[in-house]
Amino acid sequence: MKVVKNLMVVAFAALVSVSAMADGGKNAAPVALKVNTSASTFNWLGKKVTGEHNGTVGIQSGSLVVNAGKLQGGEFTIDMKSIKCLDLTDAGYNAKLVGHLTSPDFFDVAKYPTANLKIKKATSKGNGNYDVTGDLTINGVTQPITFPAVVTVDTKGATATAKFEVDRTKFGSKYASKSFFESIGDKMINDTFQVDVKIVAAK
Repeated sequence: MKVVKNLMVVAFAALVSVSAMADGGKNAAPVALKVNTSASTFNWLGKKVTGEHNGTVGIQSGSLVVNAGKLQGGEFTIDMKSIKCLDLTDAGYNAKLVGHLTSPDFFDVAKYPTANLKIKKATSKGNGNYDVTGDLTINGVTQPITFPAVVTVDTKGATATAKFEVDRTKFGSKYASKSFFESIGDKMINDTFQVDVKIVAAK
């Protein structure tokens, strides 16, 4: 009788395995991978009529959710207090720019010290390419956003990279925007800024 029970257990396990393979792992449980903040990067680029500036901002915490080797979701918190400018070598001008970026004219860091991105949908396009849709919160304002990303998942974790633009005016930052101040001339600063993100996450 014991032998029969063991055979039934083995047969059931094999059936579950075959079923999982048949549905491509769709019924696998999602796994949350913790973001390695020191290995992850968030670069920004802002442009204006007379030039451009670039820098970094720190990722405070976050996770990527994967299921059956595919991206399913995730959430990230950005430390807005950590904004840095990399292209200005003069310490005075550098501090002035960072001070302006962290002021209410742009990101009002004293009132809103963090920004947040919550992934609501990740549509696989094949070969690790995704269209990612989520909610982006800056300055206490939440707006939907969709952008392309490349995600690699292995047994140790996942790496995601993405390049996209953010329209700052949708989050209350209207300073020197031609969309709101038509006669601003060469003092105009682009409504959009570019971000280049790399997320490294592990089990």
